[in-house]
Amino acid sequence: MGIINVNDIRIYTNHGCMEEEAQIGSDYRVDVRLKADLSVSEKTDELKDTVDYVSIYNIVNEEMQKRAKLLEVVVDRIIAKALEKHNTIEWIKVKVAKINPPIGGDVGSVSVEGKGKRK
Repeated sequence: MGIINVNDIRIYTNHGCMEEEAQIGSDYRVDVRLKADLSVSEKTDELKDTVDYVSIYNIVNEEMQKRAKLLEVVVDRIIAKALEKHNTIEWIKVKVAKINPPIGGDVGSVSVEGKGKRK
């Protein structure tokens, strides 16, 4: 088993409960941490035998582009898609942060973190 991290994925998209957020959009940062069986890829040195970082990025990007009011929904979609696509993932943790959220105060970001595991 091994740990793979894909950190600081930066995406501009339109999540949020307010109509202005749907129209204007915001900057987001996504971090993914997963535990997977890397025993085959450690021996073969082949990309097809591991969890490809590009695939994780593409899953994050695709799910982030689907509008949602709540970050919880987006986190859950990313987790579900990654587990569906990569059967070597044992567990995955995803953190989605909204940069400069419109909450009427000086806040750098708000974030939601979720974890999923293979059943």
